[in-house]
Order: sequence, then structure tokens, then C-alpha cells
Amino acid sequence: MNTVFFDQDHISNIGPCVATLGFFDGVHLGHRFLIEQVINEARIMGLPSTVITFDRHPREVLHQDYQPELLTTLDSKLTLLKHTGVDRVVVLRFDETMAQLSAKDFMTRVLRDQLNVVKLVIGYDNRFGHNQSEGFDDYVRYGREMGMDVVHSSAFKLNGIEISSSVVRSFLKEGEIDLANRCLGYPYTITGKVVDGYKIGRKMGYPTANLDTQSSGQLVPADGVYATKVCIGDTENGLPGMTDIGTRPTFGGQKRTLETYIFNFNENIYGRSISLSFIKHIRKERKFDNVTLLVEQLKKDESIIEELFNNKETGI
Repeated sequence: MNTVFFDQDHISNIGPCVATLGFFDGVHLGHRFLIEQVINEARIMGLPSTVITFDRHPREVLHQDYQPELLTTLDSKLTLLKHTGVDRVVVLRFDETMAQLSAKDFMTRVLRDQLNVVKLVIGYDNRFGHNQSEGFDDYVRYGREMGMDVVHSSAFKLNGIEISSSVVRSFLKEGEIDLANRCLGYPYTITGKVVDGYKIGRKMGYPTANLDTQSSGQLVPADGVYATKVCIGDTENGLPGMTDIGTRPTFGGQKRTLETYIFNFNENIYGRSISLSFIKHIRKERKFDNVTLLVEQLKKDESIIEELFNNKETGI
């Protein structure tokens, strides 16, 4: 897969292509269903298939106080897109100038003049252009005027649910990891750096890696205890882990944290980047009357997660 980064002042020599456009947060099954249609159309026409996306969420530019709840970072999104088999990904720099373009101007100046799109496959729920005030019929009309064929993709449904990034986010916020992962087609993963924590877990025999999630802007699932797979740095072989999300109510905590106990691991990884893949929700967070009861519960959680990872049928 060829990846092209440029802003709207860049003059490209890209040849004719079949493309789709969107933010593609999560690159879930619905996105892959759409991209597969692009790949098939491109193959029929003998042209390269192209995914056009943005370097940041448009709302980050349009609303300064917007707090993103992303499913993927840009790097992880590009990695997932590579696995779809698409020929090329174009990453546009989304800024205030681009935000002011009408749908027709965007199609003319960017899609036609710079990216040479001859056929555009639009996602079933995708709208673009200033204020998103225009719709699919407008895109078709503009495309006809400029010699670009614009077609609509149908929605992808899983057990009657139309898969979208919003649906995945709602499942994650409810702690429904199984459903979120089924929609994504892979375990939901958060990446961040390990930072200093309160070191309470160490005193209980459960030293934890505290993850800084703010810098990535990724959504943190609902409070609770999870079975996770932990990849340190660029390693691909994950280690089993037990992750707790919440405010540490037993200790009167108020700040929400994400802490992971990595099984059979005692290396110093402060300042290093790790990726947490959420496998299963084990239980909700709760307040215990004392530390002894909390440690007893942690041992039960650990046993459940060990059994989960040792069960080959899970495919973990």
C-alpha cells in the first residue's frame, strides 16, 4: 500500500483512480465492506483503489473545545487500512481552509484536480463539505458536471445492527467489549505511554503500568476490570494482562485511571509506549470494605483471566 500525505496546496501527479472518502475511525467491518467495494470497482476498471482520509478529526478544527474519543490513532488507522488490500491511502491535512470548502469545491479542487478521482464510492451515511449541508443527490449532480461517477455504498449489518464508529463507541462506553470487538473485527486497542502512578498496586502484590491516554485522544472503555493483551513498544507478541479502569473507590480516589498488571513481568517500562488490546470485560469496578477483600477479588480476577488466555478456543 502506498501512503501519500499532502495539504491542499500540493499539486499531485496521481493518475486516475477509484476512491472513497471518510475519516474511517476504527476501520471497522462497515469500513472494510465499503473499501472492498472500492477495490472491486477499481479492479473492473483497471485502476488503482484509493482511500482518502484526514490527518485529524474535522471536529477538532471546527470546534476548539472538542475532546476526541477516537477508536484509532492515525498510525494505527493506517496500519489497519494497509490490511484491507487497498492500493493507496491519501491523508489530507484538514485545516480551517479545507473546512470552508463546499462539497462541490472540495470535489472539484481536491478530488478531481489533485487526486484525479474518476469514480467515487460514498459510504451510506457519509456527508462532507462546509456544514455538511448537501447530500448524496448533490454529489451525484456535481460529479456528473465534472465527469466523476458517484455511487452509493449500502450499509453493512451485523445481526441486524448497522455498523458505524458511533455504534462501536456506544458499546465501549457500556463495557460491551465482545460486541465492540465483533463490530471492529479485532480487539479494541489503546496505545499510550506508561507514566508514574500511585504505586498502590505494588504494595498489594500487583504492580501496574499506568497508561497516559490523553495524548492519543482515544476512547477509554467503561470502568471495570478487563482481560487485556499487552504489547510493549513495537513487539507483536502480546503478554496477558489484567486492566482496571476507574477511580480506585476502595482508596477514595477521584481521578479516573487506566492501570494494567502484566502477568509474570517485572521490567521497568516507565516512559515506554504500550498497546492494550481489550479481550473481555471481567467485572464492574466496585468499592471494597478493606484492602484484604480487594486483594482476594484481584486473585479471583487473575485466575479467571489466566484460564481465559490458557483456553485455546478463545483464539487469543
